[in-house]
Amino acid sequence: MNASINGRDYTFEPGETILQVARRNGIFIPTLCHFRPLNHKPGTCRVCLAEVTDRNGHTEMLTTCNTPMEEGMRVNTRSSRVRNMQRLQVELIFADHDQDCAACARHGDCELQDLAEFVGLATNRFASRLSHDRPFDNTMHGMVRDMSKCIRCLRCVEVCRKVQGVAALTVDGTGTGAHIGVGMAPSQNTSACIQCGQCTLVCPTGALAERDENDEVLNYLSNPELTTVFAFAPSVRVAIGEDFGLPPGENVEGKVVAALRRLGADIVIDTDFAADVVIMEEGTELLGRIRNGGKLPMFTSCCPGWVNYAEKHCPDILPHISTTRSPQAVSSSLVKSYLADKMGIPSRRIRNISVMPCTAKKDEAARAQLYANGQPDTDVVITVRELSRLLRRCGVDLAALEPEPFDNPYMSDSTGAAVIFGTTGGVMEAAVRTVYATLNHKELPGVNVVPVRGMEGLREADVDLGEEHGVIKVAVAHGLGNARKLVDQALAGESPYTFIEVMACPGGCVAGGGTCRVKQNYQPHAIERQKGLYAIDSAMPHRQSHNNPQVISLYKDYLGEPNSHKAHELLHTHYTDRSKVQTESISATKKKLTLTDYSA
Repeated sequence: MNASINGRDYTFEPGETILQVARRNGIFIPTLCHFRPLNHKPGTCRVCLAEVTDRNGHTEMLTTCNTPMEEGMRVNTRSSRVRNMQRLQVELIFADHDQDCAACARHGDCELQDLAEFVGLATNRFASRLSHDRPFDNTMHGMVRDMSKCIRCLRCVEVCRKVQGVAALTVDGTGTGAHIGVGMAPSQNTSACIQCGQCTLVCPTGALAERDENDEVLNYLSNPELTTVFAFAPSVRVAIGEDFGLPPGENVEGKVVAALRRLGADIVIDTDFAADVVIMEEGTELLGRIRNGGKLPMFTSCCPGWVNYAEKHCPDILPHISTTRSPQAVSSSLVKSYLADKMGIPSRRIRNISVMPCTAKKDEAARAQLYANGQPDTDVVITVRELSRLLRRCGVDLAALEPEPFDNPYMSDSTGAAVIFGTTGGVMEAAVRTVYATLNHKELPGVNVVPVRGMEGLREADVDLGEEHGVIKVAVAHGLGNARKLVDQALAGESPYTFIEVMACPGGCVAGGGTCRVKQNYQPHAIERQKGLYAIDSAMPHRQSHNNPQVISLYKDYLGEPNSHKAHELLHTHYTDRSKVQTESISATKKKLTLTDYSA
């Protein structure tokens, strides 16, 4: 089929939109709501305009993202009328938008600002007519919902429903009062939201963003009475470099340590150490359940987005979830007990600062179960994006720094098993390495557990635990829509699996809701980051958690053995059924979903 764009003839396939044909042929048309990674083209921003003349000579102004190309059509994307209409539309979007850009989490990284440049917007003729009725919701620990910055592109609704299967977000209101809502819940904190943060990765403005806590970090760093302990997650070392021009997946572990010292950190340790401890506890717990008839299949507990989902959406599965705390929670508990004792520092003077790829980790840190003596084990969590902003704010160029080693105060050694916690399948692989060794008193042949690796949303494997113990089936799920299938199977008593790993974010922590955001894209570097973690694992001197020398010392000198009374006190937790407080709002939302795609 043939048609013309800007006077040149092009061929196209039936069903292709004008925008698709234009982009395939290198013709630029500005867009905002259109989002290729999710095949999302609602046409709500009305910026991708073009003059379109059909074969009968009728001309009209149409949005190209959702207008099919037709035989004999003539499209003009560059006329003065098109440019003026695009510019006018962007002016109107700004007029309905909070224009305090300097105070926005997306300032300098905002797709709306880029759009203004694309259409040549030099000045805005319209004063802001923003409706003050559009909500500002800061009831969550991990995220902020500021609807004064919403441009109604609906990307967040799409990713919440189609990728995560949570359906926490809706469209509320009409006209200029329309905005992203949370169903019938009074606030996002009491809604179906599990704070995974995937919506913050696709939001083109600052309408949905992580809660920024950098000022609190600076307050701790400037207080001479406090000892600041920084720890960062496995995936941070292969992700943050992108924000400073380094290749995706490059291991910048040493540069992050150096950067944190430039900020004024007193001690920098590795959350990977705690991941090794998690394997010791979780692996022992799994063996105990197998031997003693405990609840099986056992689900992992490392991901707070998954734990929030279980508590809010399927609380009947809670007895199946491991009671072992996440690496962040284990690290923070040990810093304020074990490390404080070893270094002779009163725990009340220690401030734990955790750098994570995850917005839900902020919510985890606030859980009452993870407090001791009225104080949180983790004092503040900042995401990868927050750390990038903090470094720039303090004039630290990560890329220019020479790598430095971790401080080594009893909690910095780690293994290859710990670093792969950052990718889907990594926790399962790490656990299999140690469970096999515990049962057989020898290491797993070949070390790598290849069947659990990959990016498929659901994976399963048969794991041979040796002649005496036989074969068990395990499963790995990432993305909560995939996890729900395994939950329903387990609750129906039909699960063939013994052990199941769940990570809320597609790809795992390497694509967490707090990682580096790429404009007009969604998780484009997850595979490079995953490869980076596997490369680190393969080069480590120790690749099994039980071989970590500092972990061995921890149990010998302090905890006794995995799952001991003291280990349970410091390293385990419990969960709460949170479905009742939101049952009415979720049920009302689901009923309305049958009436329309997006509204509450």
